[in-house]
Amino acid sequence: MTKNAQSETIRATWISILGNFLLAVIKWIAGFFGNSYALIADAIESTTDIFSSFLVLIGLRYAHKPADSNHPYGHGRIEPLVTFIVVGFLVTSALWIAHDAWVNINTPHSLPETYTLFVLGGIVLIKEVYYRFIAAKSEKTHSSALKADAWHHRSDAITSLAAFIGISVALLLGEGYESADDYAAILASLFILYNSYQIFRPALGEIMDEHLYHDMIEEIRLRAKEVDGVVDTEKCHIRKAGMNYFVDLHLMVDAKLTVREGHEIAHRLKDHVMSEMPHVADVLVHVEPA
Repeated sequence: MTKNAQSETIRATWISILGNFLLAVIKWIAGFFGNSYALIADAIESTTDIFSSFLVLIGLRYAHKPADSNHPYGHGRIEPLVTFIVVGFLVTSALWIAHDAWVNINTPHSLPETYTLFVLGGIVLIKEVYYRFIAAKSEKTHSSALKADAWHHRSDAITSLAAFIGISVALLLGEGYESADDYAAILASLFILYNSYQIFRPALGEIMDEHLYHDMIEEIRLRAKEVDGVVDTEKCHIRKAGMNYFVDLHLMVDAKLTVREGHEIAHRLKDHVMSEMPHVADVLVHVEPA
C-alpha cells in the first residue's frame, strides 16, 4: 500500500465527518421546526454517522501502522473489525428510527412544513455525491472500512428520499395523512438494515479468509509468466489485511535448475508482482520442479 493511498483514505474520511456534521445540524433544525419525524429520524442517522466515521478514521490510522514482531502481517485486520462496529451503528440507528416512528404514528401531530421538502431534496443530492466520492476512494484503495463509510452515505440518501416521499404524500393528501412521513421513516429503516448486511458480508469474508479474489489470481498468473525462468504456476492463495494483500504462490521451474537458480527466479517473481500490483504487500513463493 502506497503512502498516497494512506493519505487518500484519511482525507476522504475527514471529508465524510465534516459533511455528516453539517448535514446533521441542518436536519435537526429543519426536522424540529418543520414538524417532520422522518427528517428527525434522518438527523439521528447522520449523528450516528459522525461517530462511525470517527471510528473508521481511528481504524484506518491503526491499520497504517507497519508490521512488527507481534503483528508480522501488519495491522490491517482492524479494518473489518471497525466495519463490524459501523454495521452495529447502522443496525442500532435503524431499529431506533423504526421504534420511534411507530410510537409517533400513534401520537397526534401536525403536518410537516413545506420547506422540509427542499431541505430533503438537497440532502439526497449531496449524500449521493458523497457516496460516489467515498465509494470511488474505497475501490481505489481497497479499504473495506471506507466502503462501509460510503454505504453510510448511501443509506442516508435513501432515508432522506423516503422522508421526501412521505412528506410529499402528507402535504398532498392533507389532514389524516400526517403520519405518512413516519411510515416513510420505517421504510427507510428497512433499507438501512438491508445495507447493513451488504456491508457486513464482505467484511466477514475478509476476516475469515474467504476465497474472493479470482480476478486478482488471474492477474498474478499472467504477471508470473512475464518473468524469465517461470514455467508455470500452481496453487495461488490470497488473504486480505486492511488495504494489503498477502499471496501464497506455487511456482514451477525447470527441474534441472540448481536450488540457487530456482531461488533467484522466485525472488524475481516476487519483486515483479509487488512492483506491478502495489496493493500486494508480500508474496510467499514455493518452488516446484516442472
